[in-house]
Amino acid sequence: MSPRRRALVLGGLALLLGALAVSDVAGREAALRRSVGPLTAVLVAREPIARGAVVQAGALAVRRVPARYAPQGRFTAAAQVTGARTAVAIPPGADLHPALLAGAEEALAAARPGERITRIIAVGSADELPPGTRADILITRDAGDGARTRLALAGAEVVGARAAPGLDAGEAAGLPRVALALRVTVRQAVLLTEAQADARELRALPRPG
Repeated sequence: MSPRRRALVLGGLALLLGALAVSDVAGREAALRRSVGPLTAVLVAREPIARGAVVQAGALAVRRVPARYAPQGRFTAAAQVTGARTAVAIPPGADLHPALLAGAEEALAAARPGERITRIIAVGSADELPPGTRADILITRDAGDGARTRLALAGAEVVGARAAPGLDAGEAAGLPRVALALRVTVRQAVLLTEAQADARELRALPRPG
């Protein structure tokens, strides 16, 4: 075999081995993603927050973790806790949780066996959704041919509501947003948490009566 032909063969072999290595790495990464599941947002403290302090958006950050390892009752967006007061000192990097906020204990204690208190940000008016009312929660997700909206929860009990700033200038521009605490089942809490992380919009509609 001539030197030139040998060089061509060796070059081709090197390219083949490189392609196989890349394919193997990609396969391992895909397998890892499948094993840990989809990522979800978790709100954390960017800096120390003193006990009794009013939580500011600049003191918060969002990290993404596999959904199976995300803490229950977590917050997913700064607007859900901005303006709340802390019940304890929160160190940097700590996950934000309702139990860390003043007044959250009462809401959590209101959960009966088999229930949870979950918190969401939705399009809606806090004045129309006082504690004790019932609300239908709609979820809008992007689809290939536009957006699709479906009923996620019917008649969820509101245990807390306060006005919240808009999360994104492009979302539901001009419409009020409300930070809601809802009494739900564990399954419903998971559904709402996932929706809060990846849906285009959640909307809370008060039920009359």
